[in-house]
Amino acid sequence: MSHPDFISPDLIRQRFSKAMSDMYREEVPLYGALMELVEQTNHHVLENHPQIARQLNSTGEIQRLDLERHGAIRVGTAAELATLARLFAVMGMQPVGYYDLTPAGVPVHSTAFRAVHEAALQVSPFRVFTSLLRLELIEDLELRAFAESTLAQRSIFTPAALALIERAETDGGLSEKDAQNFVEQALETFRWHHSATVTAEQYQQLSAQHRLIADVVAFKGPHINHLTPRTLDIDIVQAQMPAHGITPKAVIEGPPRRQCPILLRQTSFKALDEPIAFTDQTDTRGSHSARFGEIEQRGAALTPKGRALYDRLLNAARDELKDFPNEANAARYNALMAQHFGEFPDTYEGMRRQELAYFRYFVTEKGLAVGDLKTASLDELVNDGHLQVEPLVYEDFLPVSAAGIFQSNLGDAAQTHYGVHSNQQAFEKALGQSTIDELGLYAETQRRSIAECYAALNLSPLRT
Repeated sequence: MSHPDFISPDLIRQRFSKAMSDMYREEVPLYGALMELVEQTNHHVLENHPQIARQLNSTGEIQRLDLERHGAIRVGTAAELATLARLFAVMGMQPVGYYDLTPAGVPVHSTAFRAVHEAALQVSPFRVFTSLLRLELIEDLELRAFAESTLAQRSIFTPAALALIERAETDGGLSEKDAQNFVEQALETFRWHHSATVTAEQYQQLSAQHRLIADVVAFKGPHINHLTPRTLDIDIVQAQMPAHGITPKAVIEGPPRRQCPILLRQTSFKALDEPIAFTDQTDTRGSHSARFGEIEQRGAALTPKGRALYDRLLNAARDELKDFPNEANAARYNALMAQHFGEFPDTYEGMRRQELAYFRYFVTEKGLAVGDLKTASLDELVNDGHLQVEPLVYEDFLPVSAAGIFQSNLGDAAQTHYGVHSNQQAFEKALGQSTIDELGLYAETQRRSIAECYAALNLSPLRT
């Protein structure tokens, strides 16, 4: 049982998310312009599409919309990853999902730290997509040894942050004072550093292997490389970005535009070219590009059946394109995506009936007003207006989309092909725990909502 003076992990997460956003706005001024554009777009959508406003109010998502962010961070060692897991646990965040980005030429595998229960997500849906560099993919053995040695010499956490993590673990939580101190100390891990920890030549050697390797190895800490707000219409944001002095990537990652959005759509602006000082430079400076701006639009979470259909249609469009989506083929790629995804039902009821997406069920006033129903199937309750249905928002990520965002900011030359297989076992060993199956979380949320509805209607047993 938690101490009455302890601050809720959800509130600590909410505070940390706000502090992170404030810090990133100072470090990357274009992020502020992006936030303003997203806010304007969301206001426009809510004013002009009352059905979207109704849905968000019904599910409670409207309260979390302005709070919604996800960040991304890349670490270099198992010890760094395991300690990050402990740090995020203080904020009620657990590792959800395993993502292997090597098939797309990015030498990392990843998880997403986030809250797992819908009530916690309503307080703060903050997520951090966290990648571990796969050092074994550095082909030059001498360079690999240098990278390992360089990473072994750094400590990405302040002593105070480590002490507060241990205090939270020992005591079961943090007081108001300690929680505030924790947010300030934890933020230092994600801060940008203008000084590299390697010489200019060593940086170039690392970058020649892969620019992401240089980004991870050559700095004091794993600076946050983007912080992503949620928009209700990513196509509007994409079209409006140039007018706000922001150049978007050519292609929106994820599914095509739909009446009923599914999964996750993402776009970004190019990584900033930022001045840095190498260890062998005194009066001259180099540069590094890694941090960028990203926007996302979230849709319905898909079931295994829905994901299989999504993957098949996505692969069919990409196979027909016969190239990596880029500025030159963006129009053709968008047309191919729209063509192939015509097979995917574009109504929530169609997705529900075919069990392609997960939903949350709510008892309506009509349902509560009805007397003894005795027994009824889920479809009967929905059809008769006793239950209202809303899609579960997708809280996670897509490996192909994540790789596409990374690649657009690393340059086409970074598209290395790695002849290796996914290694979830090694990732979880480094993490110090198993990752959580995200589909299981959605299924449990849906099951729990159905059970609550049946209990409210005094219906038993459940027939679906």
